[in-house]
Amino acid sequence: MAVDVMILNTAVADLRRPEFEFADQLVGKGGLAKCKTDDMPGYSQKQIHEWIRQGSATAGGPGNTAPLIAKTGLNVAVGVNLGAGDYDGLDAQGRFFYDSMTANNIDVSAVNIHPSLPTGTTFIHSTTGDDRGGIAYFPNANNDFDFEVFKKAVRRLGPKIVYYMYSGLSDRGDANGGKDLADFMKWCRERRIVTIADSHTLTGNPHELIKTGQPVDEYRLLEPLLPELDVFFTSCDEAKLIENTIAGPRKWDDYDEHDNNIHFLRFLAGRFMPDDRRTKLFGVTVSSGAYEVHTIPEADCSAPAGIESRFMAGEVVDLVGAGDSFRAGLITYIAAHLEDFKTGSMDFRHAVQMGNLFASLYIKAPLDDRYGNIKNYRKMLEIVRSDATYSSFDELREALS
Repeated sequence: MAVDVMILNTAVADLRRPEFEFADQLVGKGGLAKCKTDDMPGYSQKQIHEWIRQGSATAGGPGNTAPLIAKTGLNVAVGVNLGAGDYDGLDAQGRFFYDSMTANNIDVSAVNIHPSLPTGTTFIHSTTGDDRGGIAYFPNANNDFDFEVFKKAVRRLGPKIVYYMYSGLSDRGDANGGKDLADFMKWCRERRIVTIADSHTLTGNPHELIKTGQPVDEYRLLEPLLPELDVFFTSCDEAKLIENTIAGPRKWDDYDEHDNNIHFLRFLAGRFMPDDRRTKLFGVTVSSGAYEVHTIPEADCSAPAGIESRFMAGEVVDLVGAGDSFRAGLITYIAAHLEDFKTGSMDFRHAVQMGNLFASLYIKAPLDDRYGNIKNYRKMLEIVRSDATYSSFDELREALS
């Protein structure tokens, strides 16, 4: 069976519990940080397995994207490291991630069992109201991502799209200043595979860093990587941190958000869009939709454009994975119109609206059924092409039924 999309790296079990106050101490109240395996709390595998059984876990990383894409009818594979253990050969977190993938018809033949490091784990201090608790991420086996191992899987599965999640979260994957990942993506492109990666730099207070113009070293990894990518979308906050790091600080508060997003995309286009006239699509996700800029063969770069989501109605359940689910929709559209993407004849606005639709359906879904709102691709495409705007979430779900 041919694989449409292969998603690599950052397999993780996200555990949410009110007793995880230690996350606040590790990363700061409301903070987000990459932690060392040696600092991982000593919860037993039996306890973690029980929390998973109680419904306190969701599958992160590819778990935010692979099942969404597969629900539309495309063939999806994951290439990840999981930890060894006593749950049919995997640790409790790895078994949960593996079973979450197989339950959603994901090809797991490229899963690599790491002999010594546990599965990546995030401890999220769940709180009530708007008081966000700490998020402590332990990369564990993700830290030892070996491109040579997964090149073999790419050769065997022959994916049309390779999606690497995330730059900045694997010590080995980010080695050599990001050049190893860039070389891997170039290797994929030479095989006519469409490439996409994203960044997920963990910082305690991004707004303070934006204000001070302080660089974030992990974003320097993007300098060799971005020229090798066909698709790249980042959040509006990360966009500011990326430009501050690569090009120097900008006084973002002196401009409105629309101007800032346009400015950033012009920066990306001027610095990283190709001169070899291949199709590239870069963008920024915002709370109301997304902005995009693209190049196509035999044409100049497009002007940056904002695309407002038509699917905003409804109550948000959890914003974790919003960007991942947006990219899942975007990738699904590109995979379904692959030759049109490569020739530059694809409808870029519809591609972005597909991302908006996926994100809306994902962040408004209950935690115990994160993928349930996603339908087959024909139905999703019908909604995107209708150009209708939905006044309520019930109206949107009714249209999808």
